[in-house]
Amino acid sequence: MKILVTGGAGYIGSHTCVELLEAGHEVTVIDNLSNSKFESLKRVQEITGTGKPLEFHKLDLLDKTSLMSVFANSSIDAAIHFAGLKAVGESVEAPLRYYQNNLIATMNLCEAMAAHNVKHLVFSSSATVYGDPPSVPIREDFPLNPANPYGRTKLIIEEMLKDLHRADSTWRITLLRYFNPVGAHPSGCIGEDPKGIPNNLFPFVSQVAVGKQPELKVFGRDYSTKDGTGVRDYIHVVDLAQGHLHALEHIQSSAGVGVYNLGTGKGYSVLEVIAAFENASGRKIPYRIVDRRPGDIAECYADPSLAIRELKWVPKQYLHAMCADAWHWQSENPEGYP
Repeated sequence: MKILVTGGAGYIGSHTCVELLEAGHEVTVIDNLSNSKFESLKRVQEITGTGKPLEFHKLDLLDKTSLMSVFANSSIDAAIHFAGLKAVGESVEAPLRYYQNNLIATMNLCEAMAAHNVKHLVFSSSATVYGDPPSVPIREDFPLNPANPYGRTKLIIEEMLKDLHRADSTWRITLLRYFNPVGAHPSGCIGEDPKGIPNNLFPFVSQVAVGKQPELKVFGRDYSTKDGTGVRDYIHVVDLAQGHLHALEHIQSSAGVGVYNLGTGKGYSVLEVIAAFENASGRKIPYRIVDRRPGDIAECYADPSLAIRELKWVPKQYLHAMCADAWHWQSENPEGYP
């Protein structure tokens, strides 16, 4: 199949492009490169060595005319939609920017798909749609109550896509709610390359280990968890990418809208991650305990049994591999992509 990947130069998008190419698919990438670099796609081609060129269009999904042109000139069979703004803190500071970008971009994509009779879509959603869950592990039927504008854009898009299917039952859509993607491709060629100071634990720990950051701040040690620090479900980015491949295969034979958690089903605390990263890197990670951040919750981890059962997808990499691959990427690319 020929798969359109929006945001394909980004962290999860680039790893998914690798899996798609290695599975024999043709890949067309749309990315405005606002939070990514074209270098990642060059490296995707190097990793796969398929000889099958990856088609790239530098454009913004808000540019509907150019988007329509891509569909008019490519025989696309399905789309995986990653493109969007994704920083929780930034979304609180600039909510209208998030609503305009994430919602309008998705509407434009769906209109272009409908106009060219492309009705198979995998959407990159997030566990942020659950907010503070009543219990763990989190199932797909839990209440949805995102606590920030970023999470609310994901939930609104989920509802929009469900409405789209209600209006036209020929659409086949899968909504994938990610937990915490981490790690890197085992080659060390592609990985997470955040702009500025990282917002997430793994890239921050990686940068402390490589000497880019002086120390890690651990936000709170008074949670009701195993060691007082926050517990999260970390999923290896390659496992996550393979989840999209399974979702694509699933919608070929399954009508409707499917919703799936992609996580390991196991939670690790901040201190467990630090210890595992020290072991994988052979470097000491200096850290300092500071006050909790507003809005942070004690525990968040998935029940992935529905995805395992229906998508035939099983996460294979756990904490040591996540840390080892993240360190391999960071140590080989201390400044990220050139």
